[in-house]
Amino acid sequence: MGDLRGKEAEREVITVRDVWAGYGPQTVIEDVNLSVAPLDFIGIVGPNGGGKTTLFKVLLGLIRPTRGEVRIMGERVEEGRRHIGYVPQVTPFDSDFPISVWDVARMGRLGSRGLLRRYTAEDNRLTTDALDRVDMLDQRERPFGDLSGGQQQRVLIARALAAEPSILLLDEPLASVDPRVSSHIYDLLKQLNRSVTILMASHDIGAISSRVKTVGCLNRRLFYHGGDTLTQEMLELAYQCPIDLIAHGVPHRVFPEHHDHGGEA
Repeated sequence: MGDLRGKEAEREVITVRDVWAGYGPQTVIEDVNLSVAPLDFIGIVGPNGGGKTTLFKVLLGLIRPTRGEVRIMGERVEEGRRHIGYVPQVTPFDSDFPISVWDVARMGRLGSRGLLRRYTAEDNRLTTDALDRVDMLDQRERPFGDLSGGQQQRVLIARALAAEPSILLLDEPLASVDPRVSSHIYDLLKQLNRSVTILMASHDIGAISSRVKTVGCLNRRLFYHGGDTLTQEMLELAYQCPIDLIAHGVPHRVFPEHHDHGGEA
């Protein structure tokens, strides 16, 4: 395979070529190729266990591919991952744990200052700016555990923004958020996308495909063509079942009922 440091790769914020990865002997993603342009907003959909989180771990340098090559901002993952802000899925949080909104958001500065150094005035300024961008600055003194799911997600986005990333990775960010709140988060992401490239993983095909700029399907292999439409062919290749697409202004994806075959879903 040729080196990815050519002019074409330098114009991409993420370049993934022929990547295979997994856990021990188990391969989870195979032959994945992805080129991400600056300020794209990519939605990656796929079934649970299809490899979305594994792909993100590869981009973050938490899993080393068994084959292939990855570049972040033209650099090897070990150096390039400093350009990435990561937003995990909101999980149940102990409301009695004594940590404030401010403290959670300021954790985004740990990567740049180190664990044993004091926070600086610049760290505090960037944290303030990040919380302001997600409309949570007025909640800075509140315990993080007292917030709603949507508010917690905003704070986690602020934590990622405090690191001054060029790229945001969001892994199922709305899975625990009330649908009525989701539209506000999408509006926030649209605003952030003016200055930050976004990759968002989700299993919610209908919502994500109508909100992002480009979209693809991942189920071990990635079906992505840099377009804004999930084609029936892409979905059926990824999900391995017939899927009907019905458009009424906003695309809808309807999955036929799966029949039981020998006890397997």
